[in-house]
Formats: sequence, structure tokens, C-alpha cells
Amino acid sequence: MKKSLLFSIIISVLFILSCKSEKKSAFKLSTNAILVYNGKIINVTNGEILKDKAILIDSGMIKAIGDYEIFKSEVDTNHQYNASNKFIIPGLWDMHVHIEGENLVEDNLALLPVFVAYGVTTVRDMASDLGEQVLEWRDEIEQNKILGPQIFTAGRKLEGVNSIWKGDLEIANEEELSEMLDKLESYNVDLVKITENTLPGPLFLKSVQEAKKRGFMVSGHIPIDLTVQELVDEGFTSIEHASYALRLGNDEKDIVAKVKAGEITKERANELYATGFDQEIANLAYQKLGKTIVAITPTLIGGKQLAYLDENNHENDAYLAYLTNRFTSNYQWRIDRMANDSPDDRQARKDRYQLIAKQLPYFQEAGINILAGSDAAALNTYVYPAQSLHEELMLFQDAGLTPLQILQSATINGAKLMGTLTTMATVEVNKQADLVLLNSNPLEDIKATQDIYAVVNDGEYFDKDKIDVLLENAKDRKMELDTERN
Repeated sequence: MKKSLLFSIIISVLFILSCKSEKKSAFKLSTNAILVYNGKIINVTNGEILKDKAILIDSGMIKAIGDYEIFKSEVDTNHQYNASNKFIIPGLWDMHVHIEGENLVEDNLALLPVFVAYGVTTVRDMASDLGEQVLEWRDEIEQNKILGPQIFTAGRKLEGVNSIWKGDLEIANEEELSEMLDKLESYNVDLVKITENTLPGPLFLKSVQEAKKRGFMVSGHIPIDLTVQELVDEGFTSIEHASYALRLGNDEKDIVAKVKAGEITKERANELYATGFDQEIANLAYQKLGKTIVAITPTLIGGKQLAYLDENNHENDAYLAYLTNRFTSNYQWRIDRMANDSPDDRQARKDRYQLIAKQLPYFQEAGINILAGSDAAALNTYVYPAQSLHEELMLFQDAGLTPLQILQSATINGAKLMGTLTTMATVEVNKQADLVLLNSNPLEDIKATQDIYAVVNDGEYFDKDKIDVLLENAKDRKMELDTERN
């Protein structure tokens, strides 16, 4: 009888322990799981704020969102982070960067963690002479071998023969186009980028068509001998640089027809576009674009830096502490091009910048998908990796977009374009755990994105101390590389 009672007690204890074990493993958490609690979660889809909730994160994913009391026993107390009075947004996306420079491999590698420190957890690399290297970094980041933002990349871009850009895949005919698309396919690029320095319109259009046939998204510039609508009709995914949209404030069809007929030069066409802009005509064209899939990446910051270089030479910019002398030496070529500008030239550049910026609310009203992208690159003067995205967002606000619209341009709009909205870019269960914790409310002033308290990148929590270490490491690496090269 005693043995029977003892056996019953043992069975009962085992059952209770089993139930407790099942309760603990409800989320199947690893020892690296983290809990961010008491924060104000911003829904970037509609601007609503979910207050005082806990976010349970493991293996790079948001496992659950709910009450802290429910989750606190699930996670090691050393992995719990109080976000009281902090605003939580998705990690930011920079939808136009160039990780470039065959002689800047180490320089660019040192900057990858800086993106994370600035809350930029995803970038779209729009092709460069480092195409294969960036593809390798993309995969190494995905495998957690190196720290950096998640990368979508075009690898190397398609161009015409003897382009001014280094490392292009130059094509002169459809046979070469097919060969280069084979190469890009073998690289497993995330999109195809096409530019128009020497690529004729007909072959450019054929490149779009053939890339789309292979299932690629296609983004790029607009050739002078094609209309915007021609490319959009073929499924062009995104127009890079809002300067091209200024063509839509003119009789673009007529100007393109005259270019094709040899009646006017490329230079004359650009003069007509620059001087004949009509906002009402442009708005009608924007409304038409808003009914298509095409997005626009304005990239305002590059034009702003150059247009106002006479007012700010950037010699005291704090960010220069992260950039090697070899990196910043690339800035000079654009500065030299403007060296002989007259006062009228400088004013014209400012006027053009202001006109481009003025278009953003019209894009938004027309329903065009606006993508926040900085065009940060070694070749783009004072457009600093990571920091320039925040500057771009400020320019969006100056142009008249609301803070919520701006947040959307740097989160969900990019994910929509890349087809990853079901897994990224919002703070929701079963989404990738990329978050930025802010000290102030970005829905009131977008400058708040620069007031970072902490960053969660692919499930890893970086508090202020860890962020400072990332930035100090970047400074140290810059000094090491400069010293080695001297």
C-alpha cells in the first residue's frame, strides 16, 4: 500500500514537472532569447501606438507581443531590456546605397556595423565595381559571420560600351545582354539595375524586357531617348532619383521624339526639361504613375549637399572620423566639376534642388510608392553611409511629408517593393526582429530617428554602450587603414 502511494506521488510530481516544462517551452526559446518591455510600439502602417507591451524575440524573429508578466519568466533576466518611455519602430531601410570602390574593400567592411549603430538594418545596394564582394557580404551577414545590415543587391549594373562608371556590365547588343543577364542570374542578385550613360534607349528598353522575363525586378535611370511611361509600361520597378520625374512636367513625348529624330541634342533636351517645367502637367502624369507598381527613390541629400556646398564645406563634419582618406578622396571629382561655377550657376543648382524636393508631396498625393534612399557612396560627395539616410528623412519632412509618411518610406515601402512585407519592416509577431528604440516620438518630428536609445538587429540587442563600441571600432579602423597606407 505504501509502495502504491509512493508510486502515485512520484507520478504526480513527474506530471507537474512535465507541465511546468511544457509551459516553459511554449515558445521553444533558446538561451539567447531577449525581452524588450514597457516600450511604445509604433505601427508604421497606420500611426497607432501600442503602449507598455513586451516583445519576445528569439533566433532573429519576433515570437510574441504581449504583457511583460506573461513573458518575464521565459527569458534570462540578463536578456531583459526595459524600454520605458521609449518609442519602438522597425529597423530603417536605405533603399539606395552603393558599396563601392575596388580599392576600398576594407574601408567599406569597416562601415557595415556603422549602419547598425545608426539604426539602418536593411540596405538596397544599387550595384558597383564591388559587386561580387557585396554579394559575399550579403551572404555572410545572413549567416551571422559578419555584422551589418541585411543587404539586397543588384551586384553589377547594365550599361553601354565605354560607360564612365567603373565595373559595369557593358553591352552593345542583345547577345551580350543575354550573357550579362546569365551572369547576374548566376550571382543570384536581388534585382537588376540599368543606367543610361552610354546605353542607347532601344537596348535599354530591351534590357528591361528581358530582365523582367527572367523574373527580376528592374530599377534604374531614364534614358534621354525613352519616356518614363515607356519604361513603366514594361514593368520598371523603381525610378532612381526624383530628378527624372521633372521630365513629366513637360511634353516628354515630343522632346523624346525630337531626340530620336536627331532634331535636338541630349544637352538641348535637358535644357528644355530644366526650363519648361509645368506643375499641373506633372501632377497629371504622377496620377497616372500612382496607378502602376513603379516606385520613386528621390535621393535628395546628394543634390542638397552639392547645391549648398558654397554655404557648408563639411570640413568639420563629425562623421569624417569614420571615413578613410582614401574614401573621402573620391569626393573631389564632383567638387572639381563645380569649381568654375558662376553665382548664377550656383543659384540654378539650388533652384533645381528645391523644385525636385517640392515634388514629394505631389508623389505622395498621387499614390506613388516613395522609397527613402540616400545614394550614399564613395563617389557621392558628403553623402555619408547610414547618417545620410537620417538626413534624407529630414529633407522629406522639410519638403512637406508627414512623419508617418516618412517612416513608411523608410520601412514598409521598401519591403513592399522587395516582396518581403510578410516577414519584415513592421513590429509584429513572426516578423524579422529589426527594431530601433528611440528616446523621442518620430511621429511628432522625424528628427527623433537620430535620437537612438538602442537597436535590435536580427534579434541582437545593442544598447548605447554597445553602439558606442561599434562606432569607436570604426574610428579605430579608419586610423589603422590611414596609417598603413601612409
